[in-house]
Amino acid sequence: MTHVRPMRADARRNYERLLKAAAEAFAEHGEGASLDDIAKRAGVGSGTLYRHFPTRQALLEAAYVDRIEALAVRAGELGEELAPGEALVEWLNELCVGTIQVRGMKALLGSAVTDGGAAAVTVCGTHLKDAAVRLVEAAQGEGTLRGDVEAVDVLRLAHGVATAAELAKGDGSAIRRYVAFLTEGLRA
Repeated sequence: MTHVRPMRADARRNYERLLKAAAEAFAEHGEGASLDDIAKRAGVGSGTLYRHFPTRQALLEAAYVDRIEALAVRAGELGEELAPGEALVEWLNELCVGTIQVRGMKALLGSAVTDGGAAAVTVCGTHLKDAAVRLVEAAQGEGTLRGDVEAVDVLRLAHGVATAAELAKGDGSAIRRYVAFLTEGLRA
């Protein structure tokens, strides 16, 4: 049995300050925000940042895991409230809006849907994939979604929709239109 020691109080404070500083920096500068700047904002050295978060991806994921979990929970709620095909469409709209509104989330969505590599196996990626699998399988069971569509396909296309919407106006106003184009092509 592996025993995990709880974090010391000062380490826990540093961790929390790093997460807060990272969320602020990512909101201002996107996923490419300076890690040195994040450490300075948190009032810690770069070594402390890397001790808690060995990679940019780890920090990005830690900063947004709550939002990703909320999107996964939302998929379940929509699955209970709406018909399966409608639930999938509404969840894709919300996922794409969230991806644009929260700078840095698109990088998490992108890493969640890459093939292979350590970046594909993340807590955030697992939450998104599990949510997408449930919605895709329900829509396929209902007969409103093509049988050859996989959940990862839908997530990759959502990443593309978010990118296209950013290119259009950048405010997400085109998302519903683009998701409608997408889902019409995925119908059974």
